[in-house]
Amino acid sequence: MADETLDPPPDAAPSTPTPPAIPAALLRPRREAFEHGLLPIPKLIFPEGTLAQTLAQLKEKLAAAAGPGGRVGAAALAEALQIPQEQAALALGTLAAVVPAEDPALGDGAGDAAGGDIRDVLLFLYIQSYKRLVPRSAHKDSPAVADVWPSTSAFDGYLSALSPIQLVRSNSRRFMPSQADEEIHQLSYLQKHMANILTLLADSVEGEGDDSLVLTMESFEHLGFLVQFSEGTSLSQAATFFANSDPDMPAAPVTAAQVLDWMSQNIASSLEYSAERSAAKESIQQTVSDLDVTMAEANTSHPRNSTPSSNPAYYKNVTFVEGFSKTSVVKHASDVKGNSIKVLNCHDSVIYILAPLKYATVYGCSDATVVLGAVGKVVKVEHCERVHIIAAAKRICIANCRECIFYLGVNHQPLVLGDNHKLQVAPFNTCYPQLRDHLMQVGVDPSINKWDQPFVLGVVDPHDSLSHPAGVSDVKAESATCLDPDLFTNFLIPSWFGDERQEPTSCNPFPLPEIYGAFQSKKRSALEDIQKTIRELQLDENRKRELATALHAQFKDWLYASGNIRQLYCLQGD
Repeated sequence: MADETLDPPPDAAPSTPTPPAIPAALLRPRREAFEHGLLPIPKLIFPEGTLAQTLAQLKEKLAAAAGPGGRVGAAALAEALQIPQEQAALALGTLAAVVPAEDPALGDGAGDAAGGDIRDVLLFLYIQSYKRLVPRSAHKDSPAVADVWPSTSAFDGYLSALSPIQLVRSNSRRFMPSQADEEIHQLSYLQKHMANILTLLADSVEGEGDDSLVLTMESFEHLGFLVQFSEGTSLSQAATFFANSDPDMPAAPVTAAQVLDWMSQNIASSLEYSAERSAAKESIQQTVSDLDVTMAEANTSHPRNSTPSSNPAYYKNVTFVEGFSKTSVVKHASDVKGNSIKVLNCHDSVIYILAPLKYATVYGCSDATVVLGAVGKVVKVEHCERVHIIAAAKRICIANCRECIFYLGVNHQPLVLGDNHKLQVAPFNTCYPQLRDHLMQVGVDPSINKWDQPFVLGVVDPHDSLSHPAGVSDVKAESATCLDPDLFTNFLIPSWFGDERQEPTSCNPFPLPEIYGAFQSKKRSALEDIQKTIRELQLDENRKRELATALHAQFKDWLYASGNIRQLYCLQGD
């Protein structure tokens, strides 16, 4: 219904302005760099006033220490930034997760990789100065929700986002930045800093003034780390000064000033389009937010397994699963557009994402279970409460979560940062028929699982102005503990299609640690003993029926008490 247009009566005035036509080529920021590429490591973040000068000096250091092909490894980066080598390796690993194209020399940023291209490293370090967009209004209902989100930390008063419960009760979601708001903010940041960014990428040549700095086509293409055209056109093909260059003959470098003019024009056009679009939608968005509907009521406005999303044409490579409550949602590969998914503000629900992806974000969810089948770059879980995350991924970042359990199959150490409380980690515990194929597609190695080796950074996030007040020093974030093996259970994913083959939980591609496997065997043995005892009971038919009735009644009571009965109803209706 959201995409349908109804013609108004002849005498009726249009309620909102007509949205502007989408330009043929719209320059947009690469969300991946800003959403998954920021690390709260103080020595990676330079004061804005000295940012350009500091990075220019760093460029000289890195160039002197770089290996063949201008590659910067963890040792060289650690030396230049005066940080531990493990933090330098984390920085290169994070860079590997957000570069626009696979870089074989960089690999995963770990091990014996040659390192990152110095231009990508410099761009990565530059955007560490970025500050995220803050909510448009302060929260005014803290006392009403203090009982469900207790202030047990000295930093609670500073954190940028609210508890998921606060978001529901106070309807403060209206104040949270939209996806479009964030992209406008990112573009504005790039507009402000583009001259400095181009200076870092440029080479010095003989000449005076603006003519002394030039960019080769190869260096120009590295801007693709930060921006992209909406239609997938490469930057060099879109730029008039490099378009249609002969691949057998290197294009002549162009001055940084010429590139700056071209970038500035494109960014200005994109910002103008975005502003016009926001103005066209502002009145209807205000009307919707003023309704102040509850989460449960909001779910009645769309059928189960639909994905409410705003501005679908603007986010062609992202799938949104947003605002679901008290339901089950299933997304297979055929249901997912693009290579990224965002699960936002879902409560008391079970979300199944059974598809190969590059990026996944779970934000603002509570009392939910989220299954992420195979994520080849990074999963980010933020501001969640009492959520079970089951994820097979190359990397995962956990920030500002409480009372959550993470069942992980991850190739790199889970990154834990922010204000976390009572987190637990456990081995990956599920499977579905296509899982091994999906893992292979996205490059996740199930023979490597570092689920129990969290890498812990600080509580304060310097990229968030609300959680980084002046005068507050940082402390190490609370780490996660390992789930008691006796509490570990396999998670069974039902089949929604009769022709799908069923596989036992033993098909879990990530081998279980010995102690968890021993407890699983113990539970299976106990179940088999109970089944054997029941089979061997000498009961007449009436007593057998009574026993079966009692068992069914107990199971039904458990279904209702645990809330799993709703899942059965949801799945039965699909």
